[in-house]
Amino acid sequence: MKIGFVGIGNMGLPMALNLIKSSHDVVVFDQSKDALVAAQTGGAKVAISLREVGEGRDAVISMLPAGQHVVEVYKGQDGLFESVSTDTILIDCSTIDLETARAISSEAENRGLDMLDAPVSGGVAGAEAGTLTFMVGGEKSVVEQAKPVLQAMGKNIVHAGTSGNGQAAKVCNNMLLGISMIAISESFTLGERLGLDSKTLFEIISSATGDCWALRNHLPIPGIVETAASNRGFIPGFAVKMMAKDLRLADEAAKAVHLKTELAKRAADMYAHFEDHGNGDLDYSAIINLVTR
Repeated sequence: MKIGFVGIGNMGLPMALNLIKSSHDVVVFDQSKDALVAAQTGGAKVAISLREVGEGRDAVISMLPAGQHVVEVYKGQDGLFESVSTDTILIDCSTIDLETARAISSEAENRGLDMLDAPVSGGVAGAEAGTLTFMVGGEKSVVEQAKPVLQAMGKNIVHAGTSGNGQAAKVCNNMLLGISMIAISESFTLGERLGLDSKTLFEIISSATGDCWALRNHLPIPGIVETAASNRGFIPGFAVKMMAKDLRLADEAAKAVHLKTELAKRAADMYAHFEDHGNGDLDYSAIINLVTR
C-alpha cells in the first residue's frame, strides 16, 4: 500500500520503518531535518509538504505531540483534509484530548473521508519491535480495511467502538498505568524501609495478588527486571512528560463527565510536579525518586 506518515519522532520513526519492512511504499513528512534523514536512510521517501504526503496515498498516518498539532495538520492551510482523496484512510495515532479527536473525526466524516483514532500502547520499545497495541475508534469496516497497515506496526488491534473511543481507551489505560507505577514505587520503598530485600519482594508480589504489568516490565528498582528503565539510569521508553500529559488528559476527560477520580488527580499532580523540577525526559518509572525524597 502507498502510505503517508506525518510525525516521525521517537514513536513515529520506528513505526514508519516497520511499514517499510512490510513492503509498504512510505512517504514521510516532519519539521525535523534529522528525522527526515533517518527515515530516508531507512528507505522512506521524503515529502516537502503536507499536500505531497497526502496525495495519492491509500492511507495517511499521523503521530503528533498534542491536539493543536493534529488540528493544524488536518485542518490547516494545505492540510491533509485538502490533499487526500475520499479513497484514503486517515489514521491518527497521536494521544490527544477526546474533544479534539471527535471534532476532527466529525469534520472528516462531513468531508466524506474515512478516519480512525488509533492511539498506541507499548512505548518506543514496542514501536521498534512492531508489537504495539492499537486502540481504535471508528467504523468497524474502516478498521478492517486499515488492518494490513496497523498489523505492520503492532500485534494487537482492538476496535474500541465509535470515533473517539480509541482516545477514551488510551486515557483510561494510562491513568491506570500512572497510578500503578506510583503504587509500586511506594510499595517497594516501604518494603526496603521495613527491611525487605527488593528482589525477594518482587518474587513475592509477582506471584501474588499485587502482580501487574508495570511491576513485571518496568520495576523502578534496578537489577531485577531486565526490561526496566531503572537498569539504564531511567533513559525513557515512556517519558515522565508524556505520562504527565496523559494524566492531564484523563483528568480533563473525567471532569467532562462529572467523575471524581481522586487517585488519578493525585497521580497527575505528582507527575506534573516531577516534570516541573527537571525530570520530564526521564522514564515514567523514575517517579520513585519523588516517592523516596
